[in-house]
Amino acid sequence: MHRVMLPPLVTDADRAAVARQLGREPRTLRRVAVRCPFGAPVVTEQSPYGPDGEPFPTTYYLTCRHLVVVVSRLEAAGGVERWSEATRTEPSLASSLAIGDEEQRRLRSELAGDTTGSDGGASLGYGIGGSRRGGSLKCLHAHVAFALARPGYELGERILAEVDPRWPERCCSL
Repeated sequence: MHRVMLPPLVTDADRAAVARQLGREPRTLRRVAVRCPFGAPVVTEQSPYGPDGEPFPTTYYLTCRHLVVVVSRLEAAGGVERWSEATRTEPSLASSLAIGDEEQRRLRSELAGDTTGSDGGASLGYGIGGSRRGGSLKCLHAHVAFALARPGYELGERILAEVDPRWPERCCSL
C-alpha cells in the first residue's frame, strides 16, 4: 500500500541550492543534513521513496561539487575496489560497514514509516548506497556522505581522510 510520507523539512532556498549543485531538481530531498563552512549544502537526507513510489536507495546524498569531484577521483583511481578489499581484511572496517549498513536500514525504515513504495518495501533493507551484499562497496560518495551525516562511521571517515583539501578556499556552490 502506498501511503504519504512525512512532508519534507527542506526550505525553498535549500531546494534551490541543491538543484544548482546537482544541475537538476532533487527528486526525494527531505532536508539538508550537513553544511560546509560557507553554509552551502554538503549532504542531503533523502526520502526512501519518490512521489511516484520509486525507491531511492541512498539516505544521505553528497551534493557539494568539490567533494563530489574529489571522491569521483578516488573512485576512478580504484578506490571502490581498494576500500572493498580493506573491509574484507581489516576487522574494524568490516565491523564499521556492518554497523553502518544496519543503521542505514533502520533509518530508511524510520523515514518510510508505513510507506512501502513500488517495491513493496524491499529497498528498505539495502545498506549504504543501496548495497545488497555485505562486504562490498558500490559508491564511495555514499559512504562519505554517511560519515559526514553520522559521525563515528569509521569506514566513511577513513575514505574522507583521503580528501585533500576537504574544503576549497571559497564556496564551490553559492
